[in-house]
Amino acid sequence: MVLIERTFREKIVLVGVVMAPQSLDDVERHLDELAELIDTAGADVVERVIQRRDRLDPATYVGKGKAEELHVVAEATDCDTVVFDDELSPAQQRNLEKILGRTAIDRTAVILDIFAQNARTDEGKAQVELAQLRYRLPRLRGRGKQLSQQAGAMGAGAARAPIGSRGPGETQLEIDRRRLVRRMTGLEAHLRELRKTRVTRRKSRRRSRLSSVSIVGYTNAGKSTLLNRLTDAGVLVEDRLFATLDPRTRRLQLPGGETVLLSDTVGFIRKLPHGLVEAFRSTLEEVAEADLLIHVVDAAASEPDEQILSVREVLAEIGADSLPEVLAFNKADVAPGAARDLAAHHPGAVTLSATSGDGVDELLEVVGERLRAFANVIEFVVPFDRGDVLAALHREGEVLEEVHEEGGTRVQARLDEAGAGRFREFAVGG
Repeated sequence: MVLIERTFREKIVLVGVVMAPQSLDDVERHLDELAELIDTAGADVVERVIQRRDRLDPATYVGKGKAEELHVVAEATDCDTVVFDDELSPAQQRNLEKILGRTAIDRTAVILDIFAQNARTDEGKAQVELAQLRYRLPRLRGRGKQLSQQAGAMGAGAARAPIGSRGPGETQLEIDRRRLVRRMTGLEAHLRELRKTRVTRRKSRRRSRLSSVSIVGYTNAGKSTLLNRLTDAGVLVEDRLFATLDPRTRRLQLPGGETVLLSDTVGFIRKLPHGLVEAFRSTLEEVAEADLLIHVVDAAASEPDEQILSVREVLAEIGADSLPEVLAFNKADVAPGAARDLAAHHPGAVTLSATSGDGVDELLEVVGERLRAFANVIEFVVPFDRGDVLAALHREGEVLEEVHEEGGTRVQARLDEAGAGRFREFAVGG
């Protein structure tokens, strides 16, 4: 397991705001998750502050009086950074930092920071850097000198940089907006080239006529563990948020004999930054073009239905909300009662433990049934001297019935559109 190496762990104060229709419990849960994000980023939460408001203050998010109270809390805890659970506007961030006398960032910056630490591939690093630059560009005004002195880095160098500053580093003394835009343009062009390669690979897979299945779910729900269980993919599994950023595709044979392509994806989370979704769009297109989604849900989570909703919101953002899905309530070994109750409230769902393997066979059966249900049932009459056609029907589809008659073998088979076209001359009625 790769540990985050840091010369020190920053001290963080968290801030949440309760506004209708949210309840205090909702905000507490969101701050619990934010605290987990902070820990993943390599820092420690020393205090949390919650405020009730009818509306957000456009200048300081929490109001000047509350901001001054936060300054007192920050001084008392000697914290390095104050992190807000909702996204701050550039003006709010600048005003808060003046009052607090220290860095003020939001949940988006923390998530981007974690992605910067975890990106491994060339594409992943480019996607994260582009998202960070899009986030920073409107925040340059009044912060040029500060940002120019931040030596951000990926990988090991990221461990020594403050939260919110990891990622694309600047070696010049001054950050110039024109240079920033030029860098973003270069990254976008680089990602477009990588996207072309991805599109070519997808076309090749489509020509192979293998169905594609994507594993999606909330971060740390157990997607990589399930991929390893199903395909021996050897994906690194860690009990931390966003441990997997770079998708992997493996072949998987279903119990009915069909071979499908199974892909893992980056985990989703509530309030996933829009810029991050945009930057990772080429990767997430793999999800949008899948034939079926396996939506992995942590049955032991405090609010699994809320996590399901968050995942579906991101799926809608990438145009994948209409895809058929199989809900798989994972970690049934940890919370068997909760898993059973959740499955009972979601018809067609399965319960499993990706760690132990219990329930995985049932999941594969359901996936096979769902994929076969998408294919057409067609009746063929195959002459007795065309055993090659009969064998091909068995290979390419699911033969439901086979009866030998006077004129040949009558076969009922479930085939996709391409397969139906290939055997059209033998179809009853043409």
